[in-house]
Amino acid sequence: MQQSRSGGGGHMGRYVGGGTPQQMRRMMQPPMSTQQPAQMAQRGGAPPKKKKKYADKLISPKVRELVPESQAYMDLLAFEQKLDSTITRKKLDIQEAMKRPQKIKKRLRIYISHTFIPGKEPEKDGEDASVPMWELRVEGRLLEEAAAPATTAGAAAPAPSRPVAKRKFSSFFKSLVIELDKEIYGPDNHLVEWHRTPQTNETDGFQVKRPGNRPVKCTILLLLDYQPMKFKLHPRLAKVLGIAAETRPKIIEALWQYIKTHKLQDATDRDTINNDLFLEQCFGCKRMRFMEIPQRLHQLLQQPDPLVLTHIIQQGEAGAEKNTACYDIDVEVEDPLKSQMNIFVANQNNTSEISSLDQKIYDLVDQINEWKTRRDFYVRFADAPHEFIRKWLVSQSTDLKTMTEPSGEGEAERRADVYYKPDIPEGVYRYIYQKKYNKKRTELEQSLGLRG
Repeated sequence: MQQSRSGGGGHMGRYVGGGTPQQMRRMMQPPMSTQQPAQMAQRGGAPPKKKKKYADKLISPKVRELVPESQAYMDLLAFEQKLDSTITRKKLDIQEAMKRPQKIKKRLRIYISHTFIPGKEPEKDGEDASVPMWELRVEGRLLEEAAAPATTAGAAAPAPSRPVAKRKFSSFFKSLVIELDKEIYGPDNHLVEWHRTPQTNETDGFQVKRPGNRPVKCTILLLLDYQPMKFKLHPRLAKVLGIAAETRPKIIEALWQYIKTHKLQDATDRDTINNDLFLEQCFGCKRMRFMEIPQRLHQLLQQPDPLVLTHIIQQGEAGAEKNTACYDIDVEVEDPLKSQMNIFVANQNNTSEISSLDQKIYDLVDQINEWKTRRDFYVRFADAPHEFIRKWLVSQSTDLKTMTEPSGEGEAERRADVYYKPDIPEGVYRYIYQKKYNKKRTELEQSLGLRG
């Protein structure tokens, strides 16, 4: 029973059940308290934690047989995995959707108003007389969506949404030209122009002042700033494709759809298009290759026509000081859902909380497995104490022999035939080289001053 004393009674409870002696020695250690890992981390001696996997969250089937209620945990785990995969898939779908331009149409109301400023005669000597003038203003704003329905009595009011930055009126246009009556203001002073540049400061409106009190007819040309750029199609091509103005990718897509619908792709050379009568009139050729389409299409695209608004500046009836006209046009704006999708994709607020909860789950599952190992030990000891002690003594004897023997094969190295194996000469040569030649080399380098 000397081996029994050398192993210790506490070791018995952790070894029987299989495993190597090294694993058994680790199992024989007393349970580590929750404070010990923190102390080891502070000393810098704790090894880096192995990254946990999904399988580490699972409860073994034997534990589930002992505790049927644990099946509820497994059901929750399966639901969590399904939810995570759904969220990941939706994030990927949103990221793909965000690569495409997302525009919605809204109505922009343009206000064109004018006022007259009467002239003044000098009342005293030395005062300057002022001539009558008129002022033209071009302004606008987006018509917001209809107001949200009123809440019923007792219902909670909706939470206030984050204020959205309002777009300036000038941000919708690439250029604005106001053409006044050329006969009144002459060929050099009848145009007022504004064109967008990279340094343009956006404004809520445009204002023009000129002297005069006569009725003036003015034409306002507004060129919308499409993002991405839209092009006006040649009338023939527009009639064939059924679109008047669109972006270049949309035009090429519509042309390809027309080619597929009418089966114009050559049966032998799939890179060649056999134009029908309508495409031949547009492109001026009977056959063309795919790579030629962008170049030929470029000749049929033009800048979109500007919006033309006509306004007459004249004094209103009954001495009205201000006269206003309204026009509604459709404009494209960024989809407000795009910003919300950006927030959803980039949201990392709950990542740390989820990671800490996952770590708690891993710790609890490890603890459950530890308790299962202890239970198995006590069950085996209770079922057959005599056989349990016998196996434990055998394992302790093997463990003791492994720890006390020197490194190597032990008994086999006592025999002479071991040293006649083919790998022995190579080992001897390596030993001589390391011990003798390295020493001579070091001495030679020191004598030559190559090594201090």
